[in-house]
Amino acid sequence: MNTEKLRTAFTQADITVSDAALSRLATFADLLYEWNQTHNLTGAKTREAIDANIVDSLYPLTFLDRPTSLLDVGTGAGFPGLVLAAVWSEIPIVLAEPLGKRAAFLKYAAMEMGLTQVTVERKRVEHLRHTPFALITSRAVTDTKLLLALTRHVSDPATQYLFYKGSRVEEEVAALTKRPNCAIVQWNKRNFLWIK
Repeated sequence: MNTEKLRTAFTQADITVSDAALSRLATFADLLYEWNQTHNLTGAKTREAIDANIVDSLYPLTFLDRPTSLLDVGTGAGFPGLVLAAVWSEIPIVLAEPLGKRAAFLKYAAMEMGLTQVTVERKRVEHLRHTPFALITSRAVTDTKLLLALTRHVSDPATQYLFYKGSRVEEEVAALTKRPNCAIVQWNKRNFLWIK
């Protein structure tokens, strides 16, 4: 992967990452491109599509402070959890991914990226046993109401949520029984639902 292209994309999106994080992200992109040829881990088939997904995963760095711990629900091929882990390499991060081939990729990629703080749990989030997380993220897994219900046992009143959403985010927030303190940050075609 051309790290300069990724660096340029970060600059255009106002995202700041260290050289070490950029190197880890380059390793991730190379591994995902290679594994995806055989294992069909993601719809991002080209280097450009992988780069775009990396930038999408990291855009919240422009408005979100680094948490003390992170759970990513349904990490899939690594978006956003493993990408965030490349930048937040000093905090404990749990990636919950029930599908075997994706979990295997996440474990291998985390090892190759030198991310010793990452734990991959090959299970659905409702079966995860853990102390409450500071931040819970998810992209394209299910609707907001169900995500909040499924993660209740690994959250507490201080937990923040960051859900990567599409165009129906307003409807999902309106469907919540109790409206949380939240903000919707729009960028490109993405709506980031940040529940504080």
